[in-house]
Amino acid sequence: MTTQATVIEILNDLTGNDVSQKLDDNLFDTGLLDSMASVQLVIELEERCGVSIPISEFDRSEWDTVNKIVAKVTALQ
Repeated sequence: MTTQATVIEILNDLTGNDVSQKLDDNLFDTGLLDSMASVQLVIELEERCGVSIPISEFDRSEWDTVNKIVAKVTALQ
């Protein structure tokens, strides 16, 4: 499974919405993610993508779209 497919699957599970056609939509502005969901997202990404994301370095503006999340995870892999 590609990184993008994994991120989309995680976000679909967390939000209960299909985000596959919303790759550049701000997930916080649309109400799909909040601070609690962000923590869950980080945990899932770490477990399923084999990356380490210190929550203290999690800048919401850098993780607010599917495409940005995919880029960040890819850079960490």
